[in-house]
Amino acid sequence: MKKRLLAGLAALVMAASTGCADSESSSESASSEQAAAESSPESESSGNVGNVKGLSMSVNSSDGKMSITRADDKSTPMGDPDTWTIFVYLCGTDLESRYGSATDDVKQMIGAQASDNVRFVVQTGGTKDWSNEYFGDEKAERWVVQNNNMELVESTDNTNMGSSDNLADFLKWGVSEYPAAKMGVILWDHGGGSISGACVDELNEDDSLSLQEINTAFSDVYQDMTDKFEFIGFDCCLMGTVETANILASYARYFYGSQETEPGSGWDYATCGTYLAEHPGADGAELGKVVSDSFYDECGLIDREKDCTLSVIDLSKFDEFTVAFNDFSKELFDSAGSSLSGIVRGIGKADNFGGNNKSVGYTNMVDIGGIIKQCSSCADGTAALEALENCVIYNKNGSAHSGASGLSTYYPLKIEDSSDLKVFSGITISPYYLSIIDMIAKGYSEDGYSNSGIFDSEGSWEYGGSDEDSGYFDYADDLDTKSDLITFEQEPTLSDNGVYSFKLDENGLNNTAGASAYIYMMLDEETIVELGETYDVNTDWESGEVADNFDGLWLALPNGKLLAIYIAGGDSEHYVYTSPILLNGQRTNLRIVRDSEGISLEGIWDGIDENGMAAREVTKLKEGDKIAPIYYLINSDNDDVNEETAEEYVWEEDSDLMYAYLPASNYFYGFNIEDAYGRTVTTEPVIFTIDDDGKITFSDPNDGADEANEADEDNEEDEEE
Repeated sequence: MKKRLLAGLAALVMAASTGCADSESSSESASSEQAAAESSPESESSGNVGNVKGLSMSVNSSDGKMSITRADDKSTPMGDPDTWTIFVYLCGTDLESRYGSATDDVKQMIGAQASDNVRFVVQTGGTKDWSNEYFGDEKAERWVVQNNNMELVESTDNTNMGSSDNLADFLKWGVSEYPAAKMGVILWDHGGGSISGACVDELNEDDSLSLQEINTAFSDVYQDMTDKFEFIGFDCCLMGTVETANILASYARYFYGSQETEPGSGWDYATCGTYLAEHPGADGAELGKVVSDSFYDECGLIDREKDCTLSVIDLSKFDEFTVAFNDFSKELFDSAGSSLSGIVRGIGKADNFGGNNKSVGYTNMVDIGGIIKQCSSCADGTAALEALENCVIYNKNGSAHSGASGLSTYYPLKIEDSSDLKVFSGITISPYYLSIIDMIAKGYSEDGYSNSGIFDSEGSWEYGGSDEDSGYFDYADDLDTKSDLITFEQEPTLSDNGVYSFKLDENGLNNTAGASAYIYMMLDEETIVELGETYDVNTDWESGEVADNFDGLWLALPNGKLLAIYIAGGDSEHYVYTSPILLNGQRTNLRIVRDSEGISLEGIWDGIDENGMAAREVTKLKEGDKIAPIYYLINSDNDDVNEETAEEYVWEEDSDLMYAYLPASNYFYGFNIEDAYGRTVTTEPVIFTIDDDGKITFSDPNDGADEANEADEDNEEDEEE
């Protein structure tokens, strides 16, 4: 029975471990030697360049050099000197209907210092219920906020806030009716990063704005403008990405965005409005610093400053980074044939944002500066890092992301199917970086890898060439998750002193990207409960030796009830964990931080929803809250995996999580070993037994297996007789 249980466990763990006019005008092409895209003399332009509005990027595989063409760089102010209009696309969603967060931010706008030179122009929509008596639930409305007052200037039936046309219509109207010397745009709502976009309309089947739709909207608006927007910002989670910046560089001077999730309270509009009232001549760089600093302070009021990130990007310098990153990516791709596992291990050490585990979901947003730094042994990233630092002119990071570079990019920490790859293929800033992603996703082949599918028949790549119709990435819908590349000099073995370890041979070491451990507790002869995962293993990537480092302690509620724990991100100095629970009967997650100060419970976080959008609110537990841990249970007889909810614990005011010794039972401990292509090998677990006195003994389940099988067979024969 035990052997059958172990076989079922190994198979199921494997499965669980595996998202202004008519003419066109172009600027000078950017090459590696130029290091940037130059603009042609200002002229009337439709804003349409190449096969994507506002932007053309191309690379020829013969030399690998990037060429960039953008719509005209306009610079004629549209309003009186020292005036500001900030357009706020206020898509309320559940942030408003559940928490009233949008209403709170509008109150801040009203409370800013009065000024005839500064106004907020607000488009409302996207929520089932507004938490104020002014906004109509059944209407899409436009309000002007100025001089401590709010005036309704337009009202129509609700429109789809996830529509590109709706965004464009609001901004065209706003630029025409409320022009200013400097104009900014803020998209306010949920965000999911480069793949999922932003602004989910809960009245229209959760439709949202993709990056391509955002690009289309701004291109349509830009053709009626004589000046660029001073800034475009996202008061949303996870939108501080290179793919977002690349689109906005055609239409704005500065970009504000957060790499990490944001709390629902968002930016501090009172401080920002007051700053502009006192400094109406400020530019986007100066305002961006105020936005970032005041956002950090706002996060501090709710104890969220550790996770805070907000960046100010000088978009006039972004093309220089794009060119340098493409050069870096080409060199990295050229080296990948012999060093892919080192590349993947390096990227695994880079900071990532928004969760990224099976408990809360995956955003697959990774710090691009971290990618470049961690892969520096495989390609020279000096120029790319310098260009990145030049365009990220300010970023405010909390201690959890102290090394974040200011911009993220997509990297498949988890590939669910082809959908994310198809979206990314249309927004990536380098065909060579896309080639590395493609190589990893496809997996190892004895015939090697060719990136010819990324380029056309003539060896050219153009930005915006999505795979939606070609089906190139359809292979990701049916991936084999088991690796054949992990090979051992010493097979996973339990030593006489109870240490479980293995040693990779040269081939295995060259192909291995990382190792983690899994822990399960046996409930009875047929049922196992998953306690979760841990990176608390001793690894030596020089020798290939990996050994357990488990101490028998596990995170638990104050009453000692164990939690199922999953690592959401971090490094050796700072880890974020999540644990699935029912809170007062509703499914959510505990969000837990481990750093040099110990373990702290940040609060409750819903994670990533089915649209790829990250929850913004991390709410504190209140006295009387009822917490019921959720576990995954495996039945070895039929391979079913089910959820089980434990008994409720009632939270008390001074409660805190604890490390508890595991209770008396049998436990399984094994390794998940991941290769460079995201495939895994799951080792057969060893058993450790904790008795009623807390004594721990280890055993290899295969010891005596033959005798056990013979005994089982004899018993079966007796039963038949």
